[in-house]
Amino acid sequence: MSDTVRQKAAESQTLVDEVTAIDLPEPSSEIVVMQEADAPVQAEIRARMDQIDMGDTNSIVSFGSGAQAELQEISQAMLADVRNKDVGPAGDSLRDIVTTIRGFSVSELDVRREQSWWEKLLGRAAPMAKFTARFEDVQGQIDKITDDLLGHEHTLLKDIKSLDLLYEKTLGFYDELALYIAAGEEKLGELDSTDIPAREAAVQAAPEGEQVMKAQELRDLRAARDDLERRVHDLKLTRQVTMQSLPSIRLVQENDKSLVTKINSTLVNTVPLWETQLAQAVTIQRSAEAAAAVRDANDLTNELLTANAANLRESNKMIRQEMERGVFDIEAVKKANADLIGTINESLQIADEGKARRAAAEEELKKMEAELRDTLAAAKARKDGLGDTAGTAVPG
Repeated sequence: MSDTVRQKAAESQTLVDEVTAIDLPEPSSEIVVMQEADAPVQAEIRARMDQIDMGDTNSIVSFGSGAQAELQEISQAMLADVRNKDVGPAGDSLRDIVTTIRGFSVSELDVRREQSWWEKLLGRAAPMAKFTARFEDVQGQIDKITDDLLGHEHTLLKDIKSLDLLYEKTLGFYDELALYIAAGEEKLGELDSTDIPAREAAVQAAPEGEQVMKAQELRDLRAARDDLERRVHDLKLTRQVTMQSLPSIRLVQENDKSLVTKINSTLVNTVPLWETQLAQAVTIQRSAEAAAAVRDANDLTNELLTANAANLRESNKMIRQEMERGVFDIEAVKKANADLIGTINESLQIADEGKARRAAAEEELKKMEAELRDTLAAAKARKDGLGDTAGTAVPG
């Protein structure tokens, strides 16, 4: 690997250190109440309260929708980032290096290996010539993969900076939701303490002919109030989901930084080591070929001696063991006897447990029968038919 590649790897590590040093703010989990907020925050909350028109259902349903739509845009950006990020290709490049190095077969290094009929038919080169040619090809592949890794590294560095911006936007959206929630809760407090009691008093004070209309207005206001409460609850859920996305962004960042560091380590340390080992492999192979002829002559005699002695010892041991072995092994008899005793004991235990469960079930059945009988008796004794809506009719 050239000095230029090493220099680029060092520059990339410097960029990683720079983006790692950036300290992103942490989200606040508390929602400020309007009475406890300072003047600028109170003005922001009041501005969002003014967006609510209790007489307009769309105003309530769309309350905070602008901020909620931004959450969808941020989520889509995160998904696109994960989908398009070059983590996969970078990992593929690392695997390509391993595959290239491991592509050498031991049999291919043996120059004495007889070529197969298929190799002869295709006119393939002799094993050693093929090995040398593959070594030259591997060197070119390593150089290409090194350039690819540098490209992936720069792309990941860009992704890390983009995630910083995404984190800031998500945090701003998180704070914006807090203002909408505070505004909605303040509006609900005004409705419960002022507007709804005033409408109730107006119903009581209205002439009999106008009470129906006033009561309907009161019901509409209460229904709108419930819609607003549900909307505020949805915003709280959205805020919680947003809080969960913040550490997810940080986690993706950390993974990208780790991958860039790993790529640097591969470029600076691993690739030069592989190149050295490949160069040594050629020399070692040539030395092994020279020593192979001498070794084979000595090995043949030694193999015959040791093989015959080993075969004699093994066959003698096998014959003597079978001669001294009984018809049945005492260990097998003991195990069969223990298993039989265990089976009998387990059968007795299971039978006892079944009796106990049946007795307990009978007691439970009696108890449930008594409870059902008492409940039916109580239902017959009940005289009134008033339900949960008793007393809610509008006066005529």
